[in-house]
Amino acid sequence: MVQVDISHLTQESNKLRDSLRSYRDNIANQQAKLQQFASKQLSKEDLQEVEHFHNQFHIQLINIHDLKQSIKMYDRKVNFELAANGSSMNESILNEQERLANEFVFLSSTLEDLDTGFEQMISVSK
Repeated sequence: MVQVDISHLTQESNKLRDSLRSYRDNIANQQAKLQQFASKQLSKEDLQEVEHFHNQFHIQLINIHDLKQSIKMYDRKVNFELAANGSSMNESILNEQERLANEFVFLSSTLEDLDTGFEQMISVSK
């Protein structure tokens, strides 16, 4: 068992979930922009790009949701461990926090790349 500051684990989880909410809101804004863009007369290539981004937004919303759910489950495990063992945590709990943080970093990078690509498509086609 490892001594851990539970409030730190909870704060980290809350920060990750807040960031995921922001990403979700950003995708909602991008979807609205995409819908406006798609209402124009578009070339075949532009239509393919619209379909690509539509699909990617949908996939990334699912990824955001899944990661948020994983973080919620992690928080429940932390609270269960806290109730069962006091301030001592099983090392697997700490490893899971690291895994979730790594997933978040990877998803953030993917979302930033998607955002950049989308904004480039919108700006080039104006």
